[in-house]
This record gives sequence, structure tokens and C-alpha cells, in this order.
Amino acid sequence: MATDSTQTVILDNSGIRRALTRISHEILEKNKGLADVVLVGIQSGGAYIAREISLCMEIIEGERVPVGSIDITLYRDDFKQQAPHKSVGKTDISFSLEGKRVVLVDDVLFTGRTIRAALDALMDYGRPCCIQLAVLIDRGHRELPIRADFVGRNVPTSLKENVEVTFDETQQPVEVVLEK
Repeated sequence: MATDSTQTVILDNSGIRRALTRISHEILEKNKGLADVVLVGIQSGGAYIAREISLCMEIIEGERVPVGSIDITLYRDDFKQQAPHKSVGKTDISFSLEGKRVVLVDDVLFTGRTIRAALDALMDYGRPCCIQLAVLIDRGHRELPIRADFVGRNVPTSLKENVEVTFDETQQPVEVVLEK
């Protein structure tokens, strides 16, 4: 739990579970079930959230939805500025994206630049039927015309604040903290 006086817990573990369950139901409703639906999480927080959504969907529908993860390091528009400090992660998409309904998943949506990079990266893996965006937290301040289709919680923030999703050692989301 957050103990610093400059931190506020905006979602605890049970709040995260409710948000992910709601997102799962909304994805299933919009796509009329699981047919041709795949989840791709953005490394690293989005990949953890995508796995949790997949588990929720499996409980609801009784079948597993394919889940992958994508590293967007080389697609970032600030890569050259961060290149000496940024290590390239692993992309794990073991299924075809051709004609699929891809739900791109991230933990926090901010400027939209990470999502833009993820869209570019996804296109290198095939041509999906459509791409939808699911995020646990939307904090606003978009710099690009990107919006989420599925949002766990909207959290208005100032540019001086930060939103952090914390995970335990088993990569389970524990809480969402607003840092001032």
C-alpha cells in the first residue's frame, strides 16, 4: 500500500479486479463473444493486464482467448534520445493477427505516443480486421488523436502528477497510485 503523503491510492486490488471484469464484459459485448478476438499487451504493464483480462474472459465464456505481448521500444518516437538507456524487450505473439479483432492493452493511457508506437509495431505482425484499445487507467493529456475503447477508470491529472500501477512478484496488479 502507498504510505507516502504525496501518494493517493486510486484503485486498490479489489477495485482493479472490478475494473478488469467490467472491461472483459465490454470487450465480449462489443465483439459479440470471443470469435477472432486476441489480446496483445504492451510490455510490461499492459502485458500483465492483458493476461488478467484473458483470465476474466475465460471465467465468463469458458474458453481461452489468445494473449500476446509486444515490445514497442524500437517504434518509439523518442528512441534515439533514449537509445543508450533503453533495452529492447521481447515481443511474444504466437498467433496470426490476420483478420483478427486485436484488443491492444496497456495499463495507463497518457499522451497516446506509446499507443501510436504499438500500432506501428502491430502492423509488422499482420493485418488485423480491427484494433481496439483497452486501458486500466486513462489519465488524459493526449498529444495524438487516440482514445480507448475500453477504460477501467478515467483519472483526471495534472501534468505534474504521475499514475503508477504497481504489480507484485507474480505480476498481479496490486494498486494504482496517483503521485503528486
